[in-house]
Amino acid sequence: QVQLVESGGGLVQAGGSLRLSCADSGRTLSSYFTGWFRQAPGKARDFVAAIRSGGITYYADSVRGRFTISRDNAENTVYLQMNSLNPEDTAVYYCAARASAPRFATMTGAYDYWGQGTQVTVSS
Repeated sequence: QVQLVESGGGLVQAGGSLRLSCADSGRTLSSYFTGWFRQAPGKARDFVAAIRSGGITYYADSVRGRFTISRDNAENTVYLQMNSLNPEDTAVYYCAARASAPRFATMTGAYDYWGQGTQVTVSS
């Protein structure tokens, strides 16, 4: 059973950095395809980044070069390192997972498990 818990959100000034963590209390995340999404107030939940169990990564154009997704399989944790943050990055960030790589990793419906989300606020 996959149970995802995000942490690491907070308030940061523009240009700053945060690292989000997605931990799996069920200790199965190491073999799962895992993604990060974000949802700003009044907007849809958007794809941010994803990573295969073997480490291949995918990014939304809006974050490529600023954000890095990685995983520590021994710790059953996936990270999202966010650098050069700007106010447009303000959102609730969600971790999501599924057992195998989806055909369309950018779609929320492709994922079976979701965390509760962590708030990221970037001040100008």
